[in-house]
Amino acid sequence: MMPLAAAAESPTIATFSIVARDPATGELGVAVQSRFFAVGAAVPFAEGGVGAIATQAMGNPNFGPRGLQLLREGRTVQETLTILLKEDPQRDLRQVGIVDATGHSLAHTGSKTVSWAGHRTGPDFSIQGNILVSEATVMAMERAFVGTRGTLAERMLSALEEGQKAGGDARGMQSAALLIVKKGGGYGGTDRYCDLRVDDHAEPIAELRRLFTVWRVRMLMMEGHRLLEAKDFTRAIAVGEEAIALDPSGHSHFSLAGVLALAGRPHDAIRRLQEAVSRDPKLAAWVAAHPSFEPLRNTDAFKRIVGK
Repeated sequence: MMPLAAAAESPTIATFSIVARDPATGELGVAVQSRFFAVGAAVPFAEGGVGAIATQAMGNPNFGPRGLQLLREGRTVQETLTILLKEDPQRDLRQVGIVDATGHSLAHTGSKTVSWAGHRTGPDFSIQGNILVSEATVMAMERAFVGTRGTLAERMLSALEEGQKAGGDARGMQSAALLIVKKGGGYGGTDRYCDLRVDDHAEPIAELRRLFTVWRVRMLMMEGHRLLEAKDFTRAIAVGEEAIALDPSGHSHFSLAGVLALAGRPHDAIRRLQEAVSRDPKLAAWVAAHPSFEPLRNTDAFKRIVGK
């Protein structure tokens, strides 16, 4: 528990956030925007298969690890929140939202948080904000999250965008973050599936959306490689085309060209390689050495691309 003196000196994290779960994938996450520097280092906490927590207003950073510990031990969201607040003498200054691995949600807005402050909860989500222009922000976030189709990350980003359009933080914008966890779904088998932060930016939500697109393209390419190893060429090609639709860079065309070459579609592979090298001439040397293009290596078209 944060000492009373330390809590009293903590800066207010005026912000709006959403904590949510995707019942289809088991993903859990937190998305947040604030007129507060590096909000991603202070508000979001999540653990795959356990739950997700946002702690804000005069945020108590111990709510994150302590709350996840309680959920991990099998406590309900109600029990978890009750214990967190009981242990904290500054509970009236806190705002917290919790979602567990089964989609149960709960939130607390302390009586001494700065207006407008409040929250909305439902199956698989909790939305909360303080020092907002009005309640319209959390209402817009709820409509966007419930009404948007797509991945958990896309639905949460939509909630942030619509919340900002409805007014957002009364003091303006500065930082934003998106944290998605999935059991074993992150790099090296960790739970940290997507962890993106915009610490200081004039348009942090727009920048977070841009970073998410970059992340999404990378994940599609990784998925394409996995499908390629499984010799599921049809799905691997579809994933490659989706990546190009998001990012028509030379690297995206290069990646799809490798899939097409191994799938026995040499003409399509050559066409993608020509596009890749025209967009980024430095890729020619990489194309020449890459083993995926072995089926094309002796063709005149391939030799022209690599300059041989």
